[in-house]
Amino acid sequence: MSLERVNPPALPAPVGFSHAVVGEGRVVVLAGQTALDAEGRVVPGDVVQQFEVALGNLLTALEAAGGRPDQLAGLTVYAVDLADYRARAREIGAVWRRLVGRDYPAMAGIGISRLWDDEALVEVQGIAIL
Repeated sequence: MSLERVNPPALPAPVGFSHAVVGEGRVVVLAGQTALDAEGRVVPGDVVQQFEVALGNLLTALEAAGGRPDQLAGLTVYAVDLADYRARAREIGAVWRRLVGRDYPAMAGIGISRLWDDEALVEVQGIAIL
């Protein structure tokens, strides 16, 4: 497995993401994860708390597929209140660094009106290359 993060000087310096990730290896597509507990209930809390649980769920699926957090090549974050998500970016970044590390995949943040579970504030979906 090899991943190369590509951040061309012609683009603004990325903060909390990479512009592109080139990888070689087995591809794992990870389903969107929200802040569900083991019984399938959304864990109450704010966007930061729910992001931590959702990312933890994604990493659990990745580990079950034989992968590690540093092998994430792409991640999409869906938030029902994108302004709140952006306002809490430092806290969310701290969660990311604690669970994943300092390397970032190619990422997108998308504001949406609601998620599958009404109580969910955030969902993360990813692609890893093992």
